[in-house]
Amino acid sequence: MMWKILLYGVAITITISIGYVYTCNEAVCGSVVSKCLLTQSCNCDLKNCTCCKDCFNCLSYLFSECCSCVDKCPSNSNPNVKRPGIVESYVEDFAEPVPGLFQALTEQQDDQNRWISTTFPVDFDISQYLPKKEIKIHMQTNEQDVTPKKDVLTLNCTVAFMSQCMSNSKCKSTCTTMGASSYRWFHDACCECVGHNCINYGINESRCKDCPLLNPPDDEDLEDEDQEPDYPDDDLDAQEEID
Repeated sequence: MMWKILLYGVAITITISIGYVYTCNEAVCGSVVSKCLLTQSCNCDLKNCTCCKDCFNCLSYLFSECCSCVDKCPSNSNPNVKRPGIVESYVEDFAEPVPGLFQALTEQQDDQNRWISTTFPVDFDISQYLPKKEIKIHMQTNEQDVTPKKDVLTLNCTVAFMSQCMSNSKCKSTCTTMGASSYRWFHDACCECVGHNCINYGINESRCKDCPLLNPPDDEDLEDEDQEPDYPDDDLDAQEEID
């Protein structure tokens, strides 16, 4: 009897965990998913995925984030289909962001290709910030148009992926100087600076141009980038002059 209860509990835990992983992020995906549903770009079964290419193109760079909204995320139980790689990351907010500076730096392509910026719409549910509704009676004529109000505010979120790999401290320093509101540092050394209209710290996928490296350096090597280089020859020459 006990093993049946234990097995039942494990099954429930696995089901809840899978449901959590594949939960649709409506705030990030609402706009693009609505577009794809209207164009019927994702209107097919994953097993016989005749529309997968169109769906992938429609969701574009948000496919990894939003595939669960249209039931197009590959399942771990299917060995023939691979999920997009998810890299663990560290996130942190900045106390004094400068949104104007970050927008000025990311609204156009960087001339030196130091980063690649991406902008996508994010839907905010403002109903939770509104005061409690009161019943009011309004008089109107038949000629007046009645437009239903939506408690959804859509804003543009901009993130910038650094081209080169860098340490966590270097990533934090770089994003701070760019005026970002927060940053996400992936454990493969990819750095993402996040703008002020973003939620959930931007895009949870490593998309740096030249990172990760084929032969990634050790953590100690990455940390050494933040330190001043040592010049032993110069120190030796200086010592000889003193002598």
